Amino acid sequence: MTDTRADALEILRTLVGRDDAAFHEGQFEAIATLVDARKRALVVQRTGWGKSAVYFVATLLLRRQGAGPTILVSPLLALMRDQVAAAARAGVRAVSINSSNAHEWAEVLQKLRDDEVDVLLVSPERLNNPSFRDEQLPTLIARVGLLVVDEAHCISDWGHDFRPDYRRLRDLIAEMPAGVPVLATTATANSRVVTDVAEQVGVSTGSTTGGGVSTGSTTGGSTTGGGVSTGSTTGGSTTGGTEVVTIRGPLARASLRLGVLRLPDSRARLAWLLSHLDELPGSGIIYTLTVSAAEDTARMLREAGHPVRAYTGQTDTAEREESEGMLKRNEVKALVATSALGMGFDKPDLGFVLHLGAPSSPVAYYQQVGRAGRATANADVLLLPGVEDEAIWQYFATASMPSRHKAEAVLGALAAHGGTPLSTPALEARVDLKRSPLELLLKVLDVDGAVHRVTGGWVATGQPWAYDEDRYERIAAARLSEQQAMIEYERTSGCRMEFLQRALDDDTAVACGRCDNCTAAWYPSGVAEEAAAAAAASLDRVGVALEPRAQWPIGVASLGVDVRGNIPVGERLGAGRALARLTDLGWGGPLRDLFAIDAPDAPASATMMAACFRVLADWGWDERPAAVVSVPSRRHPLLVDSVARALAEAGRLPWLGSLDLVGGGPVGTPGGNSAYRLSSVWDRFAVGPALAEALAPFAGRPVLLVDDLADSRWTLTVAGRLLRRQGVAAVLPFALALRS
Repeated sequence: MTDTRADALEILRTLVGRDDAAFHEGQFEAIATLVDARKRALVVQRTGWGKSAVYFVATLLLRRQGAGPTILVSPLLALMRDQVAAAARAGVRAVSINSSNAHEWAEVLQKLRDDEVDVLLVSPERLNNPSFRDEQLPTLIARVGLLVVDEAHCISDWGHDFRPDYRRLRDLIAEMPAGVPVLATTATANSRVVTDVAEQVGVSTGSTTGGGVSTGSTTGGSTTGGGVSTGSTTGGSTTGGTEVVTIRGPLARASLRLGVLRLPDSRARLAWLLSHLDELPGSGIIYTLTVSAAEDTARMLREAGHPVRAYTGQTDTAEREESEGMLKRNEVKALVATSALGMGFDKPDLGFVLHLGAPSSPVAYYQQVGRAGRATANADVLLLPGVEDEAIWQYFATASMPSRHKAEAVLGALAAHGGTPLSTPALEARVDLKRSPLELLLKVLDVDGAVHRVTGGWVATGQPWAYDEDRYERIAAARLSEQQAMIEYERTSGCRMEFLQRALDDDTAVACGRCDNCTAAWYPSGVAEEAAAAAAASLDRVGVALEPRAQWPIGVASLGVDVRGNIPVGERLGAGRALARLTDLGWGGPLRDLFAIDAPDAPASATMMAACFRVLADWGWDERPAAVVSVPSRRHPLLVDSVARALAEAGRLPWLGSLDLVGGGPVGTPGGNSAYRLSSVWDRFAVGPALAEALAPFAGRPVLLVDDLADSRWTLTVAGRLLRRQGVAAVLPFALALRS
């Protein structure tokens, strides 16, 4: 046994707490590549194989040789917490710098200066934080002993979870001293993603334009030459890259028992869950595609006595951490989660993963089900697809793609500001994009070199930039192909694990002998009668809060709307209600049909109005409205008129009519950011003479204001302000639907 292998094995056994622990095939080869050869490695191995052991063992070996600390780029706070805890077990001094521990940063930086840190965990976004990038990162790069890129498929916009900030790692690698090893790891990458990641990891040091990479391939513990050889030409010259050794193993998960159960609708799926959740082994994760679906499902299960919690991107950070701990300690049966609970969450004995609705690709699905059965002989994985899945896939696929028009608008706004930084909120008043897609677009432009983040905001670099339409069209086509593959996974009569392996280009794929197609359906398909009734009642629940706006959007004055700061209390809406969100599991479906682009305008059905009456009956307002007014609608005049009149009749209230449209009504299109949405409806409504006369007897009394669909809430805010200025004491908004 070589000295390196003996030392590495000793560290591994300390890490896992077992004197008989041995390396999995490929683990030591990866360690030796980093420690002895000081090369770059890309490790593509199934979840639970032990990728973290590679970089922790390599770190300690390199530190013993006098190397500086490891920089570990990690995408999620949950992943960081698990990695810090795992490092401590191996005697690795690991610390993190992230958005949740700002109070610890000074202490962490001092430990780095004192060389008391073995591993520094940072998010890819932190690498572009101006103070960290300009003040701490140069010193770290000069001292770095190993760079680790965890969940490296995020580098590739061909991957299922692309994060633009990961692209910055190419430049970071190029700036590192020669001879510093680099490790990239992932469990979910097909051949196209592997090639893309290897090209970026293989960029030459000392050159930010680096190009080609020659990758070797290691499978089953033996290194073989060959693999992929590519070159990249920049400015008419070809620049050779640095060798990247790719260590790729079989992705089969022998512990997982896969299945797909197709049920007719959300009611049947929830009824199945109520009937059979307790029969699933141990504790697990129930994935949903939307935040509202996670929250609604968790509420329904809790009301039925099941110990579950919701976990989404909107969940408070402290609550997320608490929920993760409860699941790990088996204090809950399940977390009902969106994809926010994904990469890096480590519970080795997770007993099941169930999906209410399918992810958009087999690759993304493999990544999520990989949470289960990491250290157990058996775990159950069941997919319950929904009829709404494809519409949700399409929304997210298009939301993440940059638009030429929007990109050019952002660059134009920054250029027009003459080099002075513009904050993201200030840019919102100049470009009609909501905050999240605007931030995503800025990151893409930053990685492309067209913009730069500085203290105070963003500036244009002045470097030439062209919209890569061909690339984005190819990515869009690839995502459509992946969506079709997910549908094929649901419908295949062949082995499901083999299907997933082949989707990740694993040529070792063979039938698993465990899934529902290899054997028989291992899950029940029936539902208990009382569960069906409970699911129906849960889905029939009505009424969601419609929160009033309290502040005018920043920068809206630049769009010709002379307001700023807080909305005067005397001009604000009161707290309102909507029948449901478009994304809700229950009434969301009928409402999505109602507001579909090709749906005809028609009066609301008797069933829908009965649901609206229940919303008003449960409202609990301080003072009952004295009259009803409606917002004029260009797309759904019959619908809004029918709802307003029916509510007035049911409540024995006078319907006073509708506000007037001015100049044809609101301009622009739905969506976009707050500043643009407000400017599109400002001065576009008026209280006409007839309505003003009808309102006069109700001065000092509340009025119910009826609209069809609330998105930004600025239409209701502007209309309500006009009514308040007519002397109405309170305006209580009611909408059939909230967009989200």
